Amino acid sequence: MWVPVLFAAAMASGLTGLLYMLLKKKTEQTEQRLRSLSIQPGSPDDPQLVENIRQIVQTTLPKVGQTLLPNDAEERSKLATRLLHAGLYSPSAMTVFLGIKFLLIAGPLVISILIAILGFFPMEKALIGGSMAGVFGLIAPSFWLDRRKSHRQTALRRSLPDACDLIVICLSGGLSLIAAVARVVEELQAAHPLLAAEMRIVEREVQLGTKLAESLQKFGNRSDLPELQNLAAVVMTAEKYGSSMARTLDKFSEGLRLKRQQYAEAMAQKAATKVLFPTLLFIFPAILLVILGPAMIQVNEIFGNLQK
Repeated sequence: MWVPVLFAAAMASGLTGLLYMLLKKKTEQTEQRLRSLSIQPGSPDDPQLVENIRQIVQTTLPKVGQTLLPNDAEERSKLATRLLHAGLYSPSAMTVFLGIKFLLIAGPLVISILIAILGFFPMEKALIGGSMAGVFGLIAPSFWLDRRKSHRQTALRRSLPDACDLIVICLSGGLSLIAAVARVVEELQAAHPLLAAEMRIVEREVQLGTKLAESLQKFGNRSDLPELQNLAAVVMTAEKYGSSMARTLDKFSEGLRLKRQQYAEAMAQKAATKVLFPTLLFIFPAILLVILGPAMIQVNEIFGNLQK
């Protein structure tokens, strides 16, 4: 019974990996050029073939997802907010997400039915396996979305103190706040690319006429990060009352560094508890077997001799 279930789950996992590969960002032009020189046209690794498949997927999934959009405006708003928090800003992100979700639900079931028709497994077992894999496909996209949001928030939380320190240095050097943000965007591209990309959005919004505090507030809402929302409030307060922006951001950055240190200490204290479970489940039984195994064999031999 478990064979078709495991097979369908493996097919669902492979389908998820294929979709991730097809929808990820394009590689750099130099890498594509070198790859095209070493790969024969029409082979499975041909960039042109992969690009064609990607275009087919990107045009088909939104059409499938369009039919699955929730009718309730509140549900659509909640899903759009979750996608925004995960960093998916594309206008077609919702339809693509729903299309992938539908494909992961229906795909394993269809594959299981085809396998049963070909005679590899009984239809009943194939349907059970495909249904269980479909349940996995129902849960996996939402889990991936929450996981992506958590990783983004962690990366932004770690890089924000460095960005504030650089802004303070630029302000102390005589640059304006807008010019300091633009300079920090350039400096953070290598060390913190995620924050640099988000700050570039802030910079462009300011260039279009939005106030910096409002743009930072939008950034905080996009990432659902309290630290960024606090940064927007600090900048707005400093601009409103005319206080020194450099000193204000310096104190704010000091508080962020303290929170980051406290978070690292808390995670270090949790490490001992997290290591305890693998130790009890995997390491301790092996040690127990090595220590007591020979003794149990000898005891068994002794009782066997006594019975004789």
